[in-house]
Amino acid sequence: MADQPINCDKNLCLQISLGNEQAFQHLFNTYHQQLGTYVLRLTNSAELAEEVVLDVFLKIWLNRETLREVQNFKAYLFVVSKNHTLNALKKLVKARLAQKEPEAHYTQNFLAQAELNPYYSLLDEAIDHLPPQQQKVYLLSRHKRLKYAEISENLGLSHETVKKYLQIATASITNYVNANVAARLILLALLFF
Repeated sequence: MADQPINCDKNLCLQISLGNEQAFQHLFNTYHQQLGTYVLRLTNSAELAEEVVLDVFLKIWLNRETLREVQNFKAYLFVVSKNHTLNALKKLVKARLAQKEPEAHYTQNFLAQAELNPYYSLLDEAIDHLPPQQQKVYLLSRHKRLKYAEISENLGLSHETVKKYLQIATASITNYVNANVAARLILLALLFF
């Protein structure tokens, strides 16, 4: 039953990629409200949410040929929307900072430093939140560049356990970074409004 909407979206995406405006209108009507609610939660601004939703759908229409490759439209839509929302929030924060002259210099330096290394600091935090054994496996694999067999031998774990720990650790780190990037940008936006 869950495959039916995905298959329906694939068919619509194929029709849209060929320029079918009615298919695009149907897809817009199906997702715009749900997407608006999602973006509103990220931005806390109805105006910005509306702007982001319209921009995202415009971008989808303008790049409709790429829809043929999309396997799960809903997931694709929400990833594109999250990225566009984060970019819109960054622009908004920078515009607000430019208006505040006395504080602008200090805050722009802070933002510049934060933008240089936010990913790495979030990555370190995410690694710190892993359970100890997963953390060891991840660090041995990614930082020391050890192979599964070497990690297995070092830690006394089976090859499959090492593989599974690495998969779980990678997923946890990705989720942590994605969740916290949005939260930090929203916090920065709220601080400067």
